[in-house]
Amino acid sequence: MIVDSHCHLNFSKDGPSLDEVLTNAKESNIELMLNIATKKSDFNNLIDLSRSYNEIYFTLGVHPHEAKEMDIHVADKIYQNTNNDKFIGIGETGLDFYYNHAEKNVQISSFEKQIEIAQDLSLPLIVHMRDAEEDTIKIIKQKIKLKKLNGVIHCFTGSQKFADEMIGLGFYISASGIITFKKSDELRDIFKKIPANKLLVETDSPYLSPEPLRGKINQPSHIIHTIKRLAEIRNSDYDEMVSTTNNNFFKLFTKLNKN
Repeated sequence: MIVDSHCHLNFSKDGPSLDEVLTNAKESNIELMLNIATKKSDFNNLIDLSRSYNEIYFTLGVHPHEAKEMDIHVADKIYQNTNNDKFIGIGETGLDFYYNHAEKNVQISSFEKQIEIAQDLSLPLIVHMRDAEEDTIKIIKQKIKLKKLNGVIHCFTGSQKFADEMIGLGFYISASGIITFKKSDELRDIFKKIPANKLLVETDSPYLSPEPLRGKINQPSHIIHTIKRLAEIRNSDYDEMVSTTNNNFFKLFTKLNKN
């Protein structure tokens, strides 16, 4: 069994059909996929897919690009799903000061509100971070003083310092297909040093397809190439890396253990 801890199954409009994606996943032994929300218009589709397919779970939240959407209506929709066994995390949320598709203060407000919801529901936070390390650390440190919080920095591309800070705060670090790219030596060096008990792996499909499939539309079945490269980076066995990242996933997403 392999877990894809972060994918976007509702974004594959120009690629293979969902049935084809799920068939390929099954053939590659991917038996659990966490389907990640980015905007409120995603929510109903993610909920419906989780009802239709045993292997699909979902999160609810608003990406920093869509931060202006984060209002009482979005919060209400999230809370309405509290008792849905397939709803296991908040996000993806966070800060993106590289693209700045939303104003910084709006991103920060959205991020803080979603952290508070994650804390209130005792659910993990899925964090997107780009060019916003100091603010991300500052906000999480402030919030974590008030109430317990954990989560994952998804598709990690930050600095060693950022990784160390987030691990110190109890967060997990997730490897995407970027670790397979030719120019990612610095990122690979960081992943050599991440404690094994804080590693996750993801596709972020349909984006960031790993080598040797770079340039193609990504899908959960492609995660096997990222796992293989992560195992090589860490001088580990492939099956051991699958076991490690699966175990970490279930340690973080504890609602699954109660189902």
